[in-house]
Amino acid sequence: MAGSEEVRFQAGETDLAGTLELPDGPGRYPSVLLLPSYLARDRDGSWDRTGHASWFAPSREEAGLLGRLAAALAQRGVASLRYDKRGCGRSGGRWEASDLFTLIDDARDALAWLRGRRDLDLRRSGVVGHGEGAAIALSVAIADPVIGALTLIGDAARSWRDVVRRGVAERARTGRDRDHPLVAAIDRAAEELIEAADRRERSRTVHLPDGGAVELNLAAWEQAIHTPPLALASMLHRSVSLVHGDLDAWVDPDESRLLRAVRGAAGESAPLRLVHGAGHDLHEAEAELIGEVADDLVARLQPRELPPLLLAIEEMG
Repeated sequence: MAGSEEVRFQAGETDLAGTLELPDGPGRYPSVLLLPSYLARDRDGSWDRTGHASWFAPSREEAGLLGRLAAALAQRGVASLRYDKRGCGRSGGRWEASDLFTLIDDARDALAWLRGRRDLDLRRSGVVGHGEGAAIALSVAIADPVIGALTLIGDAARSWRDVVRRGVAERARTGRDRDHPLVAAIDRAAEELIEAADRRERSRTVHLPDGGAVELNLAAWEQAIHTPPLALASMLHRSVSLVHGDLDAWVDPDESRLLRAVRGAAGESAPLRLVHGAGHDLHEAEAELIGEVADDLVARLQPRELPPLLLAIEEMG
C-alpha cells in the first residue's frame, strides 16, 4: 500500500523511529536507505528541533533534504527508509553520546529491518548519504555486497580534522548556520575538540550561549579523524554518484572533486553534480533537481546476487 508508514526498529541497545515511504502500485519495490548529515538531525534531514529545540534557531520552514528525496523516489516506484538519529525526534538514545561506529551499526540495523519486508526487492537496494551520512554509507556498503548504488551528498574525502577546520573558517566568513547555538558553540571550541580527540580524551563539554551545556563523545571525532572517507571510496567497487552544493559551508566542494579524482584513478567512475547557489542542505535546490538526483539513483538500482541468507529470506517471501 502506498504512503508513509511510521516504523520503529531495534538498533543495538535502543530503538529508532522512522518513516517507510512506499510508492503506488503492486509488486516488490526497490529500496533506498537515507542517512542524515552532521549533528542532531531528524528523519527528514533537518536539524532536530523536536528533541533539542534550544540547540538550533527557529525553523525557517525549509523542507528537509531526505524528506524531499523520499517523496521523489516514491513517485518513481522506489521505497525508502529514513529515521531520526539517536536521541533525536522519536528515537531512543542520545545523539551527543554516540560515536561514529555506533551510527554505522545503526545504519546496518536499518538495512536489516528493510530486508525483513516482504514488499521490497532484496536484489535492488541503494543508500543515500548526506554529510556524515555519506561516510556511513561508504562504511556500510564496502562490507555489504547487496547494496548496488550510492548517492553521496555533501561528502568529505579527507580527515575530519581538515574538514572541520575549513568548515569553521567558511562559516566564520559567511555566517552560514552561525545562528544555531550548538553550531556556534562547536565552532568556538573546534580547536580544543580536535586536540582533545587527538589525545583520545573520552568527552568534552561544549557550553551554549544560553548557559546550557552539551557533553560530546569525542570517540566520534577521533574515529572520523582517523577514518577518512577517501580510503573507503577508493576501495568500493560499486556505482557511486556525487552531489555537492557549491556554497557548502560544512564540506568544501573540493572534497567531492577529490573523491571523483581518486575513484577515477582507481578505474571507478563517480559523476559529480555541483548545485549552483546551494549550501550543505541543498535548501536552494529546485524540485526539478531533486527529481534528477532521484532519477540518477533509480537508474543505477540494478539487481545484484544475494548471499545465501538473503536468498533464503527472498524465497520465504
